[in-house]
Amino acid sequence: MPEEKITAGGKSSGTYNLMSFDESRRRVKAGLRKRHRKERQFRLMGIGSVLLGISFLVFLFTTIIGNGYSAFWQTWIQLDITFEESVIDPDGNRAPEALSSANYSRLIRGSLLEIFPEVTGRRDRRALNALVSNGAVFEIRDLVMADPDLVGSTRSLWLLADDEVDMLIKGQVDRSLEQGSRRLKDTQIEWIDQLQADGRVEKRFNTLFFSSGDSREPELAGIWGAVKGSFFMLLVTLLLSFPLGVAAAVYLEELAPKSRWVDLIEININNLAAVPSIIYGLLGLAIFINFFGLPRSVPLVGGLVLTLMTLPVIIIAGRASLKSVPPSVREAALGVGASQMQVVTHHVLPLAMPGMLTGAIIGMARALGESAPLLMIGMVAFIVEAPGSPLDPSTALPIQVYLWADSPERAFVERTSAAIMVLLLFLLLMNVTAVWLRSKFERRW
Repeated sequence: MPEEKITAGGKSSGTYNLMSFDESRRRVKAGLRKRHRKERQFRLMGIGSVLLGISFLVFLFTTIIGNGYSAFWQTWIQLDITFEESVIDPDGNRAPEALSSANYSRLIRGSLLEIFPEVTGRRDRRALNALVSNGAVFEIRDLVMADPDLVGSTRSLWLLADDEVDMLIKGQVDRSLEQGSRRLKDTQIEWIDQLQADGRVEKRFNTLFFSSGDSREPELAGIWGAVKGSFFMLLVTLLLSFPLGVAAAVYLEELAPKSRWVDLIEININNLAAVPSIIYGLLGLAIFINFFGLPRSVPLVGGLVLTLMTLPVIIIAGRASLKSVPPSVREAALGVGASQMQVVTHHVLPLAMPGMLTGAIIGMARALGESAPLLMIGMVAFIVEAPGSPLDPSTALPIQVYLWADSPERAFVERTSAAIMVLLLFLLLMNVTAVWLRSKFERRW
Protein backbone atom coordinates (compact mmCIF):
# COMPACT_ATOMS: atom_id res chain seq x y z
CA MET A 1 0.00 0.00 0.00
CA PRO A 2 1.55 3.34 -1.12
CA GLU A 3 2.14 5.95 1.46
CA GLU A 4 0.40 9.24 1.31
CA LYS A 5 2.47 12.34 1.85
CA ILE A 6 0.96 14.70 4.37
CA THR A 7 1.27 18.37 3.51
CA ALA A 8 1.46 21.28 5.95
CA GLY A 9 -2.27 21.83 5.66
CA GLY A 10 -3.01 18.33 6.63
CA LYS A 11 -4.09 17.11 3.15
CA SER A 12 -2.32 14.56 1.03
CA SER A 13 -0.75 15.61 -2.32
CA GLY A 14 -2.90 13.04 -4.20
CA THR A 15 -6.08 14.54 -2.84
CA TYR A 16 -4.80 18.06 -3.60
CA ASN A 17 -3.95 17.16 -7.21
CA LEU A 18 -7.35 15.54 -7.70
CA MET A 19 -9.12 18.62 -6.35
CA SER A 20 -7.04 20.90 -8.57
CA PHE A 21 -7.98 18.85 -11.66
CA ASP A 22 -11.69 18.94 -10.79
CA GLU A 23 -11.52 22.71 -10.21
CA SER A 24 -9.78 23.28 -13.55
CA ARG A 25 -12.27 21.12 -15.37
CA ARG A 26 -15.15 22.96 -13.74
CA ARG A 27 -13.70 26.29 -14.73
CA VAL A 28 -13.14 25.12 -18.31
CA LYS A 29 -16.71 23.88 -18.59
CA ALA A 30 -18.03 27.13 -17.16
CA GLY A 31 -15.93 29.09 -19.65
CA LEU A 32 -17.14 26.93 -22.53
CA ARG A 33 -20.77 27.39 -21.51
CA LYS A 34 -20.26 31.16 -21.32
CA ARG A 35 -18.55 31.25 -24.71
CA HIS A 36 -21.22 29.07 -26.34
CA ARG A 37 -23.92 31.25 -24.82
CA LYS A 38 -22.30 34.38 -26.26
CA GLU A 39 -21.95 32.67 -29.64
CA ARG A 40 -25.64 31.78 -29.62
CA GLN A 41 -26.51 35.35 -28.65
CA PHE A 42 -24.33 36.74 -31.43
CA ARG A 43 -25.86 34.31 -33.93
CA LEU A 44 -29.38 35.28 -32.84
CA MET A 45 -28.49 38.96 -33.13
CA GLY A 46 -27.22 38.37 -36.66
CA ILE A 47 -30.35 36.45 -37.64
CA GLY A 48 -32.50 39.15 -36.07
CA SER A 49 -30.65 41.86 -37.96
CA VAL A 50 -31.13 40.02 -41.24
CA LEU A 51 -34.82 39.44 -40.56
CA LEU A 52 -35.28 43.09 -39.54
CA GLY A 53 -33.62 44.26 -42.75
CA ILE A 54 -35.75 41.90 -44.83
CA SER A 55 -38.90 43.06 -43.05
CA PHE A 56 -38.07 46.72 -43.78
CA LEU A 57 -37.38 45.81 -47.40
CA VAL A 58 -40.67 43.91 -47.69
CA PHE A 59 -42.52 46.81 -46.09
CA LEU A 60 -40.90 49.25 -48.52
CA PHE A 61 -41.71 47.17 -51.59
CA THR A 62 -45.22 46.44 -50.36
CA THR A 63 -45.90 50.15 -49.82
CA ILE A 64 -44.48 51.17 -53.20
CA ILE A 65 -46.24 48.42 -55.14
CA GLY A 66 -49.49 48.91 -53.22
CA ASN A 67 -49.52 52.61 -54.05
CA GLY A 68 -48.19 52.36 -57.59
CA TYR A 69 -49.63 49.32 -59.34
CA SER A 70 -52.92 51.10 -60.05
CA ALA A 71 -51.07 53.72 -62.13
CA PHE A 72 -50.60 51.13 -64.85
CA TRP A 73 -54.36 51.26 -65.47
CA GLN A 74 -56.35 54.28 -66.55
CA THR A 75 -60.07 55.03 -66.73
CA TRP A 76 -61.71 55.85 -70.06
CA ILE A 77 -65.21 57.12 -70.82
CA GLN A 78 -67.14 56.25 -73.98
CA LEU A 79 -68.92 59.17 -75.66
CA ASP A 80 -70.78 59.47 -78.96
CA ILE A 81 -69.04 62.42 -80.60
CA THR A 82 -70.80 64.21 -83.45
CA PHE A 83 -68.22 65.98 -85.61
CA GLU A 84 -70.40 68.97 -86.47
CA GLU A 85 -69.20 70.77 -89.55
CA SER A 86 -70.54 74.06 -88.23
CA VAL A 87 -68.20 73.79 -85.27
CA ILE A 88 -65.12 72.25 -86.86
CA ASP A 89 -65.04 73.69 -90.38
CA PRO A 90 -67.79 76.26 -91.08
CA ASP A 91 -66.23 77.21 -94.43
CA GLY A 92 -66.00 73.60 -95.61
CA ASN A 93 -62.47 74.04 -96.95
CA ARG A 94 -60.90 71.40 -94.67
CA ALA A 95 -57.97 73.74 -94.18
CA PRO A 96 -55.44 72.43 -91.62
CA GLU A 97 -55.48 75.76 -89.78
CA ALA A 98 -59.25 75.64 -89.33
CA LEU A 99 -59.25 71.99 -88.28
CA SER A 100 -56.48 72.62 -85.76
CA SER A 101 -58.11 75.62 -84.09
CA ALA A 102 -61.68 74.32 -83.91
CA ASN A 103 -63.62 74.27 -80.64
CA TYR A 104 -63.52 70.52 -79.97
CA SER A 105 -64.50 70.93 -76.33
CA ARG A 106 -67.94 71.95 -77.58
CA LEU A 107 -68.31 68.53 -79.18
CA ILE A 108 -67.54 66.85 -75.86
CA ARG A 109 -70.00 69.06 -74.02
CA GLY A 110 -72.71 68.27 -76.54
CA SER A 111 -72.13 64.54 -76.19
CA LEU A 112 -72.34 64.69 -72.39
CA LEU A 113 -75.55 66.73 -72.51
CA GLU A 114 -77.14 64.10 -74.76
CA ILE A 115 -76.50 61.52 -72.03
CA PHE A 116 -77.55 63.83 -69.18
CA PRO A 117 -80.21 66.18 -70.64
CA GLU A 118 -81.45 67.06 -67.16
CA VAL A 119 -78.27 69.04 -66.45
CA THR A 120 -79.18 72.69 -67.13
CA GLY A 121 -77.37 74.93 -64.67
CA ARG A 122 -74.10 76.54 -65.69
CA ARG A 123 -72.30 75.27 -62.62
CA ASP A 124 -73.62 71.74 -63.11
CA ARG A 125 -72.59 71.77 -66.76
CA ARG A 126 -69.11 72.80 -65.77
CA ALA A 127 -69.01 69.96 -63.23
CA LEU A 128 -70.27 67.53 -65.89
CA ASN A 129 -67.61 68.59 -68.38
CA ALA A 130 -64.94 68.09 -65.69
CA LEU A 131 -65.52 64.32 -65.85
CA VAL A 132 -63.51 64.16 -69.08
CA SER A 133 -59.82 64.96 -69.18
CA ASN A 134 -58.59 68.16 -70.80
CA GLY A 135 -56.47 65.97 -73.04
CA ALA A 136 -59.57 64.57 -74.74
CA VAL A 137 -59.76 67.76 -76.81
CA PHE A 138 -56.36 67.03 -78.30
CA GLU A 139 -57.30 63.40 -78.91
CA ILE A 140 -60.30 64.45 -81.02
CA ARG A 141 -58.28 67.13 -82.80
CA ASP A 142 -55.60 64.62 -83.77
CA LEU A 143 -58.27 62.26 -85.12
CA VAL A 144 -59.76 64.98 -87.29
CA MET A 145 -56.37 66.17 -88.49
CA ALA A 146 -55.45 62.62 -89.47
CA ASP A 147 -58.82 61.95 -91.18
CA PRO A 148 -60.78 65.09 -92.24
CA ASP A 149 -63.54 62.86 -93.58
CA LEU A 150 -64.75 62.47 -89.99
CA VAL A 151 -66.33 65.92 -90.23
CA GLY A 152 -70.10 65.51 -90.43
CA SER A 153 -70.16 61.99 -88.98
CA THR A 154 -70.80 60.54 -85.52
CA ARG A 155 -68.36 58.17 -83.90
CA SER A 156 -68.27 56.35 -80.58
CA LEU A 157 -64.94 57.24 -78.95
CA TRP A 158 -63.24 56.23 -75.74
CA LEU A 159 -61.89 59.41 -74.16
CA LEU A 160 -59.55 59.79 -71.22
CA ALA A 161 -61.32 60.42 -67.92
CA ASP A 162 -60.28 63.07 -65.43
CA ASP A 163 -57.88 62.02 -62.67
CA GLU A 164 -60.54 62.43 -59.97
CA VAL A 165 -62.87 60.12 -61.88
CA ASP A 166 -60.01 57.67 -62.25
CA MET A 167 -59.37 57.74 -58.50
CA LEU A 168 -63.07 57.10 -57.81
CA ILE A 169 -63.20 54.11 -60.15
CA LYS A 170 -60.04 52.69 -58.56
CA GLY A 171 -61.57 53.00 -55.08
CA GLN A 172 -59.23 55.75 -53.90
CA VAL A 173 -62.07 58.17 -53.05
CA ASP A 174 -64.08 57.65 -49.88
CA ARG A 175 -67.72 57.98 -50.85
CA SER A 176 -68.80 58.18 -47.20
CA LEU A 177 -67.11 61.55 -46.68
CA GLU A 178 -69.07 64.73 -46.83
CA GLN A 179 -69.13 66.58 -50.13
CA GLY A 180 -66.90 69.36 -48.82
CA SER A 181 -64.20 66.88 -47.81
CA ARG A 182 -63.63 65.49 -51.30
CA ARG A 183 -63.07 67.02 -54.72
CA LEU A 184 -65.92 65.17 -56.43
CA LYS A 185 -69.45 66.37 -55.79
CA ASP A 186 -72.34 64.05 -55.05
CA THR A 187 -73.92 64.82 -58.42
CA GLN A 188 -70.65 63.97 -60.19
CA ILE A 189 -70.51 60.62 -58.41
CA GLU A 190 -74.10 59.93 -59.49
CA TRP A 191 -73.21 60.74 -63.12
CA ILE A 192 -70.17 58.46 -62.95
CA ASP A 193 -72.26 55.64 -61.51
CA GLN A 194 -74.77 56.07 -64.31
CA LEU A 195 -72.03 56.00 -66.95
CA GLN A 196 -70.60 52.90 -65.34
CA ALA A 197 -74.00 51.22 -65.27
CA ASP A 198 -74.42 51.98 -68.99
CA GLY A 199 -71.07 50.34 -69.76
CA ARG A 200 -69.45 53.64 -70.71
CA VAL A 201 -66.63 53.44 -68.15
CA GLU A 202 -63.70 51.10 -68.61
CA LYS A 203 -60.21 50.63 -67.20
CA ARG A 204 -57.44 49.98 -69.71
CA PHE A 205 -53.70 49.52 -69.60
CA ASN A 206 -52.15 52.96 -69.23
CA THR A 207 -49.93 53.25 -72.30
CA LEU A 208 -49.73 57.03 -71.81
CA PHE A 209 -47.66 56.48 -68.69
CA PHE A 210 -44.89 54.96 -70.82
CA SER A 211 -45.29 57.02 -74.01
CA SER A 212 -45.86 60.62 -72.87
CA GLY A 213 -43.85 63.27 -71.09
CA ASP A 214 -44.62 65.25 -67.97
CA SER A 215 -47.90 67.14 -67.60
CA ARG A 216 -49.78 69.26 -65.09
CA GLU A 217 -52.70 66.85 -65.50
CA PRO A 218 -52.00 63.55 -63.70
CA GLU A 219 -53.92 61.44 -66.22
CA LEU A 220 -51.70 62.79 -69.03
CA ALA A 221 -48.36 62.56 -67.22
CA GLY A 222 -45.84 59.92 -68.24
CA ILE A 223 -42.21 58.94 -67.80
CA TRP A 224 -41.09 58.75 -71.43
CA GLY A 225 -39.33 62.11 -71.34
CA ALA A 226 -37.55 61.24 -68.09
CA VAL A 227 -36.54 57.81 -69.40
CA LYS A 228 -35.03 59.32 -72.55
CA GLY A 229 -33.23 61.95 -70.49
CA SER A 230 -31.76 59.26 -68.21
CA PHE A 231 -30.76 57.23 -71.26
CA PHE A 232 -28.86 60.13 -72.85
CA MET A 233 -27.14 60.92 -69.56
CA LEU A 234 -26.06 57.32 -69.00
CA LEU A 235 -24.87 57.13 -72.60
CA VAL A 236 -22.65 60.19 -72.14
CA THR A 237 -21.45 58.85 -68.79
CA LEU A 238 -20.59 55.43 -70.20
CA LEU A 239 -18.77 56.81 -73.27
CA LEU A 240 -16.61 59.04 -71.08
CA SER A 241 -16.15 57.25 -67.76
CA PHE A 242 -15.45 53.71 -68.93
CA PRO A 243 -12.51 54.40 -71.29
CA LEU A 244 -11.02 56.97 -68.91
CA GLY A 245 -11.53 54.71 -65.90
CA VAL A 246 -9.97 51.68 -67.58
CA ALA A 247 -7.01 53.70 -68.86
CA ALA A 248 -6.40 55.23 -65.43
CA ALA A 249 -6.65 51.84 -63.72
CA VAL A 250 -4.21 50.24 -66.17
CA TYR A 251 -1.72 53.05 -65.80
CA LEU A 252 -1.82 53.14 -62.00
CA GLU A 253 -1.67 49.37 -61.58
CA GLU A 254 0.60 48.26 -64.42
CA LEU A 255 2.66 51.16 -65.74
CA ALA A 256 3.02 53.89 -63.11
CA PRO A 257 6.31 53.90 -61.14
CA LYS A 258 6.07 53.71 -57.39
CA SER A 259 6.41 57.22 -56.05
CA ARG A 260 4.84 59.62 -53.62
CA TRP A 261 2.90 61.32 -56.41
CA VAL A 262 1.30 58.04 -57.44
CA ASP A 263 0.45 57.26 -53.82
CA LEU A 264 -1.11 60.71 -53.47
CA ILE A 265 -3.21 60.15 -56.59
CA GLU A 266 -4.40 56.77 -55.28
CA ILE A 267 -5.39 58.28 -51.94
CA ASN A 268 -7.31 61.07 -53.66
CA ILE A 269 -9.15 58.60 -55.91
CA ASN A 270 -10.21 56.58 -52.89
CA ASN A 271 -11.36 59.76 -51.15
CA LEU A 272 -13.30 60.96 -54.21
CA ALA A 273 -15.33 57.73 -54.19
CA ALA A 274 -16.76 58.76 -50.81
CA VAL A 275 -17.49 62.43 -51.63
CA PRO A 276 -21.24 63.29 -51.40
CA SER A 277 -22.85 63.44 -54.81
CA ILE A 278 -24.16 66.97 -54.35
CA ILE A 279 -20.55 68.19 -54.32
CA TYR A 280 -20.19 66.92 -57.88
CA GLY A 281 -23.33 68.86 -58.76
CA LEU A 282 -21.78 72.06 -57.42
CA LEU A 283 -18.60 71.29 -59.32
CA GLY A 284 -20.53 70.75 -62.55
CA LEU A 285 -22.48 73.97 -62.00
CA ALA A 286 -19.27 75.94 -61.51
CA ILE A 287 -17.25 74.39 -64.35
CA PHE A 288 -19.56 73.17 -67.10
CA ILE A 289 -22.30 75.80 -66.84
CA ASN A 290 -20.72 78.94 -65.37
CA PHE A 291 -17.23 78.58 -66.85
CA PHE A 292 -17.74 76.73 -70.13
CA GLY A 293 -21.21 78.15 -70.72
CA LEU A 294 -23.00 74.90 -71.48
CA PRO A 295 -26.83 75.06 -71.34
CA ARG A 296 -28.67 74.09 -68.21
CA SER A 297 -31.06 71.17 -67.95
CA VAL A 298 -29.47 69.16 -70.77
CA PRO A 299 -28.39 65.49 -70.56
CA LEU A 300 -24.89 66.40 -71.78
CA VAL A 301 -24.11 68.37 -68.61
CA GLY A 302 -25.80 65.71 -66.50
CA GLY A 303 -23.66 63.04 -68.15
CA LEU A 304 -20.49 65.06 -67.52
CA VAL A 305 -21.36 65.48 -63.85
CA LEU A 306 -22.18 61.79 -63.46
CA THR A 307 -18.91 60.94 -65.23
CA LEU A 308 -16.98 62.79 -62.52
CA MET A 309 -18.96 60.91 -59.89
CA THR A 310 -18.54 57.41 -61.35
CA LEU A 311 -14.89 57.66 -62.43
CA PRO A 312 -13.45 56.85 -58.95
CA VAL A 313 -15.71 53.80 -58.65
CA ILE A 314 -14.69 52.46 -62.06
CA ILE A 315 -10.98 53.11 -61.39
CA ILE A 316 -11.09 51.31 -58.04
CA ALA A 317 -13.01 48.36 -59.52
CA GLY A 318 -10.61 48.24 -62.49
CA ARG A 319 -7.54 48.16 -60.26
CA ALA A 320 -9.07 45.40 -58.16
CA SER A 321 -9.70 43.37 -61.32
CA LEU A 322 -6.14 43.88 -62.52
CA LYS A 323 -4.78 42.80 -59.14
CA SER A 324 -6.78 39.58 -59.37
CA VAL A 325 -4.82 38.47 -62.45
CA PRO A 326 -1.99 36.16 -61.23
CA PRO A 327 1.58 37.44 -61.64
CA SER A 328 2.43 34.19 -63.43
CA VAL A 329 0.46 35.41 -66.46
CA ARG A 330 2.63 38.51 -66.71
CA GLU A 331 5.83 36.55 -66.13
CA ALA A 332 4.94 33.97 -68.77
CA ALA A 333 4.20 36.66 -71.34
CA LEU A 334 7.40 38.50 -70.56
CA GLY A 335 9.30 35.19 -70.73
CA VAL A 336 8.31 34.61 -74.36
CA GLY A 337 9.44 38.09 -75.36
CA ALA A 338 6.27 40.24 -75.05
CA SER A 339 6.68 43.91 -74.28
CA GLN A 340 5.08 45.57 -71.30
CA MET A 341 2.24 47.00 -73.41
CA GLN A 342 1.68 43.63 -75.10
CA VAL A 343 1.47 41.96 -71.72
CA VAL A 344 -1.16 44.46 -70.61
CA THR A 345 -3.26 44.63 -73.80
CA HIS A 346 -3.03 40.97 -74.92
CA HIS A 347 -3.06 39.10 -71.63
CA VAL A 348 -3.84 41.07 -68.47
CA LEU A 349 -6.58 43.39 -69.73
CA PRO A 350 -8.73 40.67 -71.38
CA LEU A 351 -8.63 38.63 -68.19
CA ALA A 352 -9.53 41.64 -66.03
CA MET A 353 -12.23 43.02 -68.35
CA PRO A 354 -15.19 41.10 -66.81
CA GLY A 355 -14.48 42.63 -63.42
CA MET A 356 -14.08 46.05 -65.00
CA LEU A 357 -17.42 45.70 -66.77
CA THR A 358 -19.03 44.70 -63.50
CA GLY A 359 -17.63 47.79 -61.78
CA ALA A 360 -18.76 49.99 -64.67
CA ILE A 361 -22.32 48.63 -64.56
CA ILE A 362 -22.51 49.12 -60.80
CA GLY A 363 -21.25 52.67 -61.28
CA MET A 364 -23.89 53.27 -63.97
CA ALA A 365 -26.57 51.91 -61.63
CA ARG A 366 -25.47 54.36 -58.97
CA ALA A 367 -25.52 57.19 -61.50
CA LEU A 368 -29.03 56.22 -62.66
CA GLY A 369 -30.43 56.66 -59.16
CA GLU A 370 -28.73 59.98 -58.40
CA SER A 371 -30.81 63.13 -58.11
CA ALA A 372 -28.84 65.59 -55.94
CA PRO A 373 -26.19 66.52 -58.56
CA LEU A 374 -28.88 66.86 -61.24
CA LEU A 375 -30.83 69.29 -59.08
CA MET A 376 -27.80 71.58 -58.98
CA ILE A 377 -27.53 71.80 -62.79
CA GLY A 378 -31.19 72.67 -63.35
CA MET A 379 -32.66 69.34 -64.46
CA VAL A 380 -35.52 69.87 -62.06
CA ALA A 381 -37.27 72.04 -64.66
CA PHE A 382 -40.74 71.15 -65.92
CA ILE A 383 -40.12 69.55 -69.35
CA VAL A 384 -43.09 68.35 -71.38
CA GLU A 385 -41.44 67.19 -74.62
CA ALA A 386 -39.10 64.21 -74.65
CA PRO A 387 -35.52 65.14 -75.62
CA GLY A 388 -34.31 64.24 -79.09
CA SER A 389 -30.60 64.54 -78.33
CA PRO A 390 -28.24 65.11 -75.37
CA LEU A 391 -28.43 68.86 -76.07
CA ASP A 392 -32.20 69.17 -75.63
CA PRO A 393 -33.70 70.24 -72.26
CA SER A 394 -34.68 67.21 -70.27
CA THR A 395 -35.18 65.74 -66.85
CA ALA A 396 -34.26 62.35 -65.37
CA LEU A 397 -36.24 59.55 -63.80
CA PRO A 398 -35.19 60.30 -60.18
CA ILE A 399 -35.98 63.98 -60.75
CA GLN A 400 -39.38 63.05 -62.18
CA VAL A 401 -40.09 61.12 -58.99
CA TYR A 402 -39.04 64.17 -56.98
CA LEU A 403 -41.35 66.47 -58.98
CA TRP A 404 -44.37 64.20 -58.73
CA ALA A 405 -43.85 63.55 -55.03
CA ASP A 406 -44.26 67.30 -54.44
CA SER A 407 -47.63 67.44 -56.22
CA PRO A 408 -50.78 67.46 -54.06
CA GLU A 409 -53.04 65.41 -56.35
CA ARG A 410 -53.75 61.84 -55.27
CA ALA A 411 -53.21 60.62 -58.82
CA PHE A 412 -49.61 61.85 -58.72
CA VAL A 413 -49.01 59.72 -55.62
CA GLU A 414 -49.65 56.52 -57.54
CA ARG A 415 -47.58 57.77 -60.48
CA THR A 416 -44.72 58.56 -58.11
CA SER A 417 -44.77 55.01 -56.79
CA ALA A 418 -45.09 53.61 -60.31
CA ALA A 419 -42.06 55.63 -61.46
CA ILE A 420 -40.12 54.31 -58.45
CA MET A 421 -41.07 50.78 -59.50
CA VAL A 422 -39.74 51.40 -63.01
CA LEU A 423 -36.53 52.90 -61.59
CA LEU A 424 -36.03 49.94 -59.25
CA LEU A 425 -36.63 47.58 -62.16
CA PHE A 426 -33.87 49.26 -64.19
CA LEU A 427 -31.51 49.12 -61.20
CA LEU A 428 -32.33 45.45 -60.66
CA LEU A 429 -31.68 44.63 -64.31
CA MET A 430 -28.34 46.44 -64.23
CA ASN A 431 -27.22 44.64 -61.08
CA VAL A 432 -28.37 41.28 -62.44
CA THR A 433 -26.40 41.99 -65.62
CA ALA A 434 -23.32 42.77 -63.56
CA VAL A 435 -23.66 39.52 -61.60
CA TRP A 436 -24.20 37.55 -64.80
CA LEU A 437 -21.15 39.04 -66.47
CA ARG A 438 -19.03 38.29 -63.44
CA SER A 439 -20.18 34.68 -63.20
CA LYS A 440 -20.05 34.12 -66.96
CA PHE A 441 -16.64 35.49 -67.87
CA GLU A 442 -14.68 35.83 -64.66
CA ARG A 443 -11.95 33.25 -64.16
CA ARG A 444 -10.97 32.02 -60.72
CA TRP A 445 -7.32 31.34 -60.08
